[in-house]
Amino acid sequence: MPTVHYRHDPGNPRELTPEEKARLDAMTPEEIEQNAIDDPDNPPSTDEELLRGVTGRRVRLLRQARALTHAEMARRYRLDLDWLVEMERGSIDPDPAFLAYLTVIEREPAAVERALAAEEASASRIAV
Repeated sequence: MPTVHYRHDPGNPRELTPEEKARLDAMTPEEIEQNAIDDPDNPPSTDEELLRGVTGRRVRLLRQARALTHAEMARRYRLDLDWLVEMERGSIDPDPAFLAYLTVIEREPAAVERALAAEEASASRIAV
């Protein structure tokens, strides 16, 4: 039997059948939540998974707000490109140091860029 892959399009949700709609309408919010929790194909996210998702969204929104590609953001803020992509996908756990750095980039981007430029200038003087 062939495997069928289905890609969910959030902008075009599947319509419920009249039977599904009637069954859903008859359920209390508590029953709906319990059914979702009991679904073995869709277990609730863990706290760690939620944190990865929230952090990934923060990274993506920051990158998009500054109109940067992944490569440009990695270069500008001296992040490993592969790591940045995986962080944005929510595939890896953010560490406290990265969360602090992300907050500074969000709130004081000019200060971050000045500090990195000063460090780069200092490193180039040492190398000479």
